[in-house]
Amino acid sequence: MELPLELITAIENETEAIPTNKLAALVSDISKRYRDKNYSDKFLNGYDETIAYVVYRMPATYGAIYTVLNHVKEVYNDFRPKSLLDVGAGPGTAMWAATAIWHDIDQITLLEKDENMINIGKKLSSNSHYDSIKNAKWLKIDLNRSFDAHRHDIVIASYSIGELNEDVQSKIIKKLWESANDILIIIEPGTKIGFSRIKRAREALISLGAHVIAPCPHDKKCPIKDNDWCHFSSRIQRTSLHRKVKNGELPYEDEKFSYICVSKKPCKTIKSRIIRHPQIRKGHIILDLCTKDSIKKVTVTKSHGDIYKKARNMRWGSAFE
Repeated sequence: MELPLELITAIENETEAIPTNKLAALVSDISKRYRDKNYSDKFLNGYDETIAYVVYRMPATYGAIYTVLNHVKEVYNDFRPKSLLDVGAGPGTAMWAATAIWHDIDQITLLEKDENMINIGKKLSSNSHYDSIKNAKWLKIDLNRSFDAHRHDIVIASYSIGELNEDVQSKIIKKLWESANDILIIIEPGTKIGFSRIKRAREALISLGAHVIAPCPHDKKCPIKDNDWCHFSSRIQRTSLHRKVKNGELPYEDEKFSYICVSKKPCKTIKSRIIRHPQIRKGHIILDLCTKDSIKKVTVTKSHGDIYKKARNMRWGSAFE
């Protein structure tokens, strides 16, 4: 998987005036500040830092969002959203991924508090092949404060809930649910902390009457134990610029993420989902599955015929029937 070509070109055009070694230094500093949590309410300082962040993080977050939306489409295959609300939008990553999945989206609203991020997002958007992206409505809004949001068919909050004050998070989740005509998707980093946010959001949304679409095959209590966490992975191809600013030798990057997708109406659910890398052995495959009843470890052998053949092509995150 890789970013759309027009988006890659747009990002490279925005970085032309900044030397690559400076971008790399900015990326290194941003990464260190994030790991050390050495920042105040304003994480990025200035236009150049914001551009560096876009180069550094947009490919990975695009990969995660695109993978999540594919999981959703796999289950909710008759869903045809016309409008999208991107909450905590950053440079607009979610709208690029969503329009790549659902081409008929024609109304997009993005909520973002950082002026530099909005300006960059608009510049990138002007290069899109989709009028919905070019004409997207950007609103400067701080999610920690009160705001109004019109209802949209699909609401996405990717990597944004965890940036809010803890006392605001539950209120925002309820507000996002009220803003969705049909489905709400929340994505967080694939860490214990990220999953804990997703787990709390899942519980809150179910209490509000939401129906779980993905990744879970049920609306029951999450069976993941407290010392574990449910997460998935997306592999994104690195561009030449991406490799340079991250000093990366590999041509790809893996992004770990946790997520929940819920709907206003019941829909057909899957029987189970693979929640770890399949272990392919000689003559058999071992699968860790989240099922409608519990977490199970299943061994599929050649004697299972077509099921074995299908299992060989299954990946971490795939639905398994």
